[in-house]
Amino acid sequence: MKKILSLMDWGIFALRLYHYILLLSRVLSGSEFSNRTLLNAVWLGLALVVPLLFWFPGRRENKVWFGVLELLLGGSYYVNSVIHPDLTSKADYLLPSLAMGYLLTKRTLWILPLLVLIPFSFQSSLRLSWEQSLSIGTDNLLFGFIGMWASFVANAYDQKNKLVAEVERQNKLLTHYSAEIEKMTLLEERNRMSKELHDTLGHSFISLILSLDASLALMDSKPAEAKDRLIRKRALAEENLDEMRNIVHEMGEEEESSLIRQVESLANRFREHTGTALTLSLPETERSIRFEVRQTILRVIQESFTNALKHGKASQLHLELTYSENHLRLSVRNNGKPIGKPQDGFGLTTMRHRVERLGGRLRLSSGEGAPAITEVRCEIPLTGVMPHGED
Repeated sequence: MKKILSLMDWGIFALRLYHYILLLSRVLSGSEFSNRTLLNAVWLGLALVVPLLFWFPGRRENKVWFGVLELLLGGSYYVNSVIHPDLTSKADYLLPSLAMGYLLTKRTLWILPLLVLIPFSFQSSLRLSWEQSLSIGTDNLLFGFIGMWASFVANAYDQKNKLVAEVERQNKLLTHYSAEIEKMTLLEERNRMSKELHDTLGHSFISLILSLDASLALMDSKPAEAKDRLIRKRALAEENLDEMRNIVHEMGEEEESSLIRQVESLANRFREHTGTALTLSLPETERSIRFEVRQTILRVIQESFTNALKHGKASQLHLELTYSENHLRLSVRNNGKPIGKPQDGFGLTTMRHRVERLGGRLRLSSGEGAPAITEVRCEIPLTGVMPHGED
């Protein structure tokens, strides 16, 4: 099936070759050898070979000139053999008609009516009736149509094989792309996990370290208070473990949760474990938002809190969360040391990438004043924007 077109080409080629070799053998096997015998042999040789200069299976494909030369050389010998009754090599024109029908193109459609008209060229010489001439011409036309049908079948099988080969090639490409996408997905998930761990546990461990430092300072002067602090730090460590478990859980199940309650819980833990003054300004009503937006806001808050204590040594923070018609806006201000020239570290870069991935913006501003204020502002669209890279 894979080589059906080539097989059909060689089959038609063999039938045509058989036709002319049979006629040539009849000419050469005649009892008398004469100039006329030589002429007929050369004529048949030319009718056999010359059209093949323009069509040969797998090598040459000029079907127009093949049809023209086949009709001129083979057709003229056919007429000549019928008109001269003494010729030993009587010919019909069925197999050449089959070959021309097989190689027919839009430019050689005119050959079909000529196959019907050829018998009428010797009608008067043989005194044939119109019905007889038409019957011979119809036989030629029938074999021409059989050739056309064979060509149609061969080309249909060839197109089918090409389509199957293309499908196989596309399947291989899809398999390759699937493997690449899986690799990229795993890499993206690993990056996401690293960002979640940094944004969440990094914040918690900063609070834990600050509290342990305070406990160490109180160890000698106020051992009871130091012990109490250490007990609370142990509870914080357990919360960190629970937080890590929650991260893993959230990777697999993006369940709905209240953003306002999560912000309040995050603020309460921050106040308890760092002793920093923190005020909140939150919306009175909750709105349903996507998991990615909720998680991004929480991570920006955590990173802002951590940076305010770690780098700014802030003692007061204010968080404001507001909804507009199409956006969620967050502002975290602190009274820590002003930042001369803001530089994006890993945490800030991660925050910015998270926000921009959702189509939002994140800005960090810092200026000296009385008091100096450092502010992180974040704005994320609530509708119409999906995370980049997601369909």
